[in-house]
Amino acid sequence: MRTRTHMSRRFAALAAVVALGTGLLAGCADDGKDQAGGGSSGGGGGGAKTTLTVGVFGAFGLKEAGLYDAYMKLHPDIAIKQTSIERNENYYPQLLTHLGSGSGLADIQAVEVSNIAEITSTQSGKLEDLSKASGVNKDDFLPWKWAEGTAKDGKTVGLGTDTGPTGICYRKDLFAKAGLPTDRDAVGKLWAGDWNKYLDVGRQFKAKVPSGPAFVDSASGVLNSITGSSAIRYYDADGKVVYKDNPAVKQAWDTATAFAAGGLTAKLQQFQPTWDQGFANASFATVSCPAWMLGYIQDKAGAAGKDQWDVAAAPKPSNWGGSFLTVPSAGKHKAEAAKLAAWLTAPAQQAVLFEKRGSFPSAKAAYGLPAVANAKHAYFGNAPIGQIFAQAAEGTPVQILGPKDQIIQQNLTDIGMLQVEQKGKSPQQGWEAAVKAIDNALDQ
Repeated sequence: MRTRTHMSRRFAALAAVVALGTGLLAGCADDGKDQAGGGSSGGGGGGAKTTLTVGVFGAFGLKEAGLYDAYMKLHPDIAIKQTSIERNENYYPQLLTHLGSGSGLADIQAVEVSNIAEITSTQSGKLEDLSKASGVNKDDFLPWKWAEGTAKDGKTVGLGTDTGPTGICYRKDLFAKAGLPTDRDAVGKLWAGDWNKYLDVGRQFKAKVPSGPAFVDSASGVLNSITGSSAIRYYDADGKVVYKDNPAVKQAWDTATAFAAGGLTAKLQQFQPTWDQGFANASFATVSCPAWMLGYIQDKAGAAGKDQWDVAAAPKPSNWGGSFLTVPSAGKHKAEAAKLAAWLTAPAQQAVLFEKRGSFPSAKAAYGLPAVANAKHAYFGNAPIGQIFAQAAEGTPVQILGPKDQIIQQNLTDIGMLQVEQKGKSPQQGWEAAVKAIDNALDQ
């Protein structure tokens, strides 16, 4: 049985998220349980309209933000039908099957960031080059996001819908208890530029609050954030698996396990009920939080956490999450689908998606629009989240992604790090357990 990915956990966990105080939404109710594809057909008025199908996973946000309705109003000759599978681990294998057979595909298919490297390296010949689509401007996008959707031959098969720039969410009341600054700018300066400074702050916190809440929720969350800030992570530019010998991964592992060994974590597994309870019970003072997690924190921490939680810049710009739109070449309406994909991912529409759903834009050209530039979050002390996350997104390096990135990351966290954090194994024992699991998975 295939284990759940972190991003599918994200969608499952966000199902109950409510509207944010600023009007941003981060909920993910299921849109339906149709198949990943569902080919296009003429419809409405005996062929007067062209029906375009969009296949997504979870409540992707485009429909909920009203973007389909807006497009159909602008283009009366187009009808849009969305099909959704709740979990990406069910959606993605079906997408690969449909791409292999050239049938059962939607006109537009969404791809999650953990799968985009496999898509660009093995499926680009079955997808349209969207860099040539009308309305697409490469310079509108973050360079690293554009690179993620581009194959080695230069063919851009995926247009980014959103990203997951990461900050550090922290509780001001617990920082005050430990004698630490509570102003978000001052907090960010405590660890600016170095994840080990974040570790040092954790040690200071524990020294002042030895028997109180933990400094951080989990060592796995720390590991994911650190590796998300590295240009070379699990693969090198030649497509070789290099995580075992990559100094950046080794440093990330050493830092994250130091949190666990130092008793600085609440020993929680993210997106599990005990983690949710940790927010409600103020069991930890900090958590690495992508933009999409703010609504989740608000939901789980509840009214008691309002104005207690705030968000500061992470030690280094990092990304966790994000998706793409692709247009299969087997589709019947490729030109119309490419035009729709270009419009849905244009800066103006990404700003709407952020305003309505909390999905942070992958189009850097959206960062100057009022809906992003002026965005504040009432629950987090009116934190200027548009500015904080834009800086993180723009500072994130162009990261090399490999086809099995998610498998490597999942085993490092859910096998290796949990061995250290929850079972008392040494960092070396945890690493060896993770490597064994990864080797087995990659050999399959």
